[in-house]
Order: sequence, then structure tokens, then C-alpha cells
Amino acid sequence: MTGSIQLQFDPASLVTLNAILACMMFGVSLSLTATDFKRVLIAPRAPLAGLFAQFVLLPAGTCLATWLLRIDPELALGMILVSACPGGSFSNIMTWLARGNVAVSVSMTAVSSLAATVLTPLNVAFYGWLNPHTRGLLTEIAVDPGSILGLVLLVLGLPIVLGMLAGKRFPGLAGRVEKPLRVVALLVFLAFVGIAFANNYGLFLERFHTFFWLVVGHNSLALALGALMAWLLRLPVADRRAVTLEVGIQNSGLGLVILFTFMPEAGGMMLITAFWGVWHLVSGLLLANFWAGRDRARERAAGRQPSIEHAD
Repeated sequence: MTGSIQLQFDPASLVTLNAILACMMFGVSLSLTATDFKRVLIAPRAPLAGLFAQFVLLPAGTCLATWLLRIDPELALGMILVSACPGGSFSNIMTWLARGNVAVSVSMTAVSSLAATVLTPLNVAFYGWLNPHTRGLLTEIAVDPGSILGLVLLVLGLPIVLGMLAGKRFPGLAGRVEKPLRVVALLVFLAFVGIAFANNYGLFLERFHTFFWLVVGHNSLALALGALMAWLLRLPVADRRAVTLEVGIQNSGLGLVILFTFMPEAGGMMLITAFWGVWHLVSGLLLANFWAGRDRARERAAGRQPSIEHAD
């Protein structure tokens, strides 16, 4: 047991973080259309495999792992919170870099973000209660799932709808601002996390050993579950890469918004969630570049033009 961890945050940070997440989701949604949602119905195997791994396997596996390993309740509940969040928007970029199926990735991001408005608060409440080590902490915090639902709708659901409407109404403008908006939002988010860590530098160093390997291991579990589900369904290589990255890149920004709003005293949960926001970008880029580099090496060895079809 590490005990309660108290972080120092400016109350204005909540407004800033809400704005960052809303801008990120608005930017992602500018290129979304009804076709992205229909694609799940027309060719459901890959998106549904990813969504099952995202909202069932990952939260359940996280709950089981934190229970069996008797991880400190605050850190364990932080891991459960992250596992209950939908896929992160930058999984689409990672999938493109990895030569994966971007259409599958976009479809999963769109559907999982909307599904999260209901499933995120339900999974946090259910798995937080199911783990006997986190049950007391969850009861002590006493967060109403309905309140979390309202917040998720505000910072996730509403920006998605507005982004889709703006993209349809101004397709030319949307195409020009989508990528810069994503990049700026990511940089601002990383700056936010960096400032938060800087303001708690001593505590960060003191507790580094308690959360670093938990985040690395947890992220590895997420990537592995996505890859396993895609492999079991014998999906094409490009689809497997999309599913793997979608499950491994979590919307930790949403987790931080929930924490800042309802659990500002849960410093251990914030350490886990904030570091997830940095680490999953590192692991995603490393994995995407590994896959792409392996493809290029095989293509050079075979003396042919680049093609994802030849990967295995």
C-alpha cells in the first residue's frame, strides 16, 4: 500500500483540460461521416473485435490483474479508469504510420467514443466495485455514474456531433484545419501533463517506481488483447494492426477530465492516467514504426513496390 497521494493542481486546470479534450474530439470528428458508422454494420468483424477487446476484455483483464497482484487501491482504480476509456484519437495516425487499415481505425474511434458515453461510467463503477481492493475507495469517493455520464456526453458526445456537422457544412475548411488542430491539441495536452508533473516534481520522482512499470505493463496488456482478438478472428494484417493500436491507445484525456471533476484528491489515479497519456504515444509510435520498417525491409529484399498485402 502506498497510501493516499496528494497532487497540487490549479483549479483553473479543469476548464483548460475540458477545453483541450473537447477541441481534440472536435478536430477528430471533422472528417467523420455517417459512412464511418455504417461501415461497422456493413463489415462488422474487425470493428466489433476491437470494441469487444476495448470495452470487455481490457476492463475485465485490468480488474483481474489488479486484484491478483494486490495493487494499491488508488493506482488500481486509476488503471481501471483508463481501461474503461474509449480508444484515443491518435490511434488513427498510428494506424496510418503502421500501414494498417485506417478506415477500420476511424470507425472504431467513432463508435467507441459514442459508446463510451454509457460504457465508461458503467465499467468504472462495475469493475471498481468488483475488485475488493478498490471497492472501499470507490465507495468512499461515492461518484454517481450518472454524473460521469453527463460529463462524458459534454466533452465527448457533443464535440463529436458538432465536429461532424461542421465537417459536412464546411468540407474545405475542415480538411485544412483538422490536422493542425489535432497537432496543436496534442502539444497543448502534453504541455498540460508536463506542467502538472513539474508542479509535483518531487512527488513524481518519489512515486516513479510505483506507477511507471504499472503503466508500461498495462499498456502492453491492452496492445496484446487487441492483437489476440484480431488474431483469433483471423483478420487481415492491416485490420489486425488497426485493432491492436485502437485498443492500445486510450483516451486518457477523458480519464483526467473525470478525475479533475469528481476525484481531485485521488493523486495516485492521476499519476497513472497522466503517465498513460504520454506512454501510449511512445509505445504506439514504436510499434507502428516497427511494423512499417519490417514491411519496407521485406519489400526491399523481395525487390517489389510497397504493399501491405505481403506482410504476415
